[in-house]
Amino acid sequence: MTVKKMTDYKSIEDYIISVPDFPKPGILFRDVTGILSNAEGLKLTLDTLNEVLAHYEFDAVAGLEARGFLFGVSVAEHFGKPFIPIRKKGKLPRETVSVEYDLEYGSACMEIHKDSVKPGDRVIIVDDLLATGGTAKAGIKLIEMLGGKVECCAFVIELFDLKGRETLDGYRIETLTRFPGH
Repeated sequence: MTVKKMTDYKSIEDYIISVPDFPKPGILFRDVTGILSNAEGLKLTLDTLNEVLAHYEFDAVAGLEARGFLFGVSVAEHFGKPFIPIRKKGKLPRETVSVEYDLEYGSACMEIHKDSVKPGDRVIIVDDLLATGGTAKAGIKLIEMLGGKVECCAFVIELFDLKGRETLDGYRIETLTRFPGH
């Protein structure tokens, strides 16, 4: 592995680590911890995310567990907005609403605090990765169940051939970088 010097980094893609055969053979995993572990990469990613979202009108930022929290909290702080965690079932301490959704091999359940979105609230959803779009679609459903409106879904990485944009058809999507999924 070649170690890059700080001056070698020019784009967000340079900070993303491609890990072959993870979590199983044939998968090329796009790892955002390369962004998180480099102050310049993190600053570039957050500055770019904030720049992309600056033209949206919104009342809150929702992050999808878990890596959406890492980027979403910073976006919320930058714009002076509240942060809403959307978590796996059983992780939130107060009254929640939940939605089940399909995964490639099975199903999952996401929850949101019942009082975190008020009717009419405009919300941006943030996550690290758009793949098939199932988790983001579950987040959208939760926000809409509480009467909110999703203004945009923002992702650091999009795996374009997994067709997540099709799953999220009708919603505005912002991605910072795109790769093939396999």
